[in-house]
Amino acid sequence: MRFCPGNPGPSARRSGRSAQHQVRSRRAHSARDIINSGEHLAKLQTTPDACVARLRVVIIDDHPVLRAGLSALIARQSDFEVVGEGGDSVSALTLVETLQPDLVLMDVSLPGPSGAEATRALRQKYPDLVVLALSVHEEIGFVNMLLEAGASGYALKRSACEELVRALRMVAAGESYLDPSLTGRLMRSKQRQASPAGLPGLRLSEREAEVARLVAQGLTMKEIAQNLNLSPRTLETYRARAMEKLHLKSRADLVRFAVSCGWFKTQ
Repeated sequence: MRFCPGNPGPSARRSGRSAQHQVRSRRAHSARDIINSGEHLAKLQTTPDACVARLRVVIIDDHPVLRAGLSALIARQSDFEVVGEGGDSVSALTLVETLQPDLVLMDVSLPGPSGAEATRALRQKYPDLVVLALSVHEEIGFVNMLLEAGASGYALKRSACEELVRALRMVAAGESYLDPSLTGRLMRSKQRQASPAGLPGLRLSEREAEVARLVAQGLTMKEIAQNLNLSPRTLETYRARAMEKLHLKSRADLVRFAVSCGWFKTQ
């Protein structure tokens, strides 16, 4: 066999292939080492000290992607563990009964019975259960409704991750929590007396509550005026007072509030 100058012979090629194999093998081992080190580090970061009990959390939200994100965030904390997830009030009741968690992170707007209704039912059956409401709604009416239902706190979905974790730890420690952006408005709200129309924590007159319900049901101002035998000006006064006391800005806000209160189911 002839060999061209500068070309490696068979032995050299075999040695070269062996060296490449060793390099690839070392790289594979290094990659596995990095992965294993990362997994070990993650375990160190997320596994609490053996003497620290982790608080059991159930997440209730009807958006699977958001649920997954919340679960991942909570699972990274050394003092919490997610033991169950659900997408509606029925699953909330079932999961709490089955899993006996310490804390429920409860979405306010759920299909079927609202988060407020689920919170009220859970707190009546399990007085020691801690519920943190989580919502996109920033109207004080929603805040009052959830707090009156028995929630220990009210957090906003737009909050930073660190703020949500702080909220979880505060309510778990027996404290109350309210998103900082809502504190001032709630402090200014003086409507803390039960209304004659059964609206928790809101001092609406009977007529204001009646008008608010009819507006939420979709009746026009003309139809409401005819049904209640009121002048349009008087009716508008009642509507404006109710909206102001509920801290709502539009008919859409009122409808969302009515759904969460369960108004339509009592008609």
